[in-house]
Amino acid sequence: MNLSIHSSFLAHTDPEASLAFYRDALGFEVRNDVGYNGMRWITVGPVGQPEVSIVLFPPSATPGVTPEEHRVIAEMMAKGTYAMIILASPDLDATFDRVQATGAEVIHEPTVQPYGVRDCAFRDPAGNHVRINEVR
Repeated sequence: MNLSIHSSFLAHTDPEASLAFYRDALGFEVRNDVGYNGMRWITVGPVGQPEVSIVLFPPSATPGVTPEEHRVIAEMMAKGTYAMIILASPDLDATFDRVQATGAEVIHEPTVQPYGVRDCAFRDPAGNHVRINEVR
């Protein structure tokens, strides 16, 4: 079997703010931007990696989710505990400085973790936890 990651979904609460974070702060390219019934799905991905995408989606578009579940999802997003993505950079310090300079919410500065990984973390505008590992 030969599998690869094609796309992953992260919820957004404000498509323009999410677009600014992923495009402007992280430098991802916009691959698709689709509106339907007042909602918006934005597909972004790292430049030079067309086979890997992140779809930023409105959580209210998820079928079969009850109103109570929507409430819980909104609470978890607000706390930053709903979703996480881990990215990688060969120059963590320069990446951190660039993202921080855009005003992104810093969770923690570049740090060597007890388990051996050096990383930093931000929250995107929807509260998603965005970690960036240093990979050399």
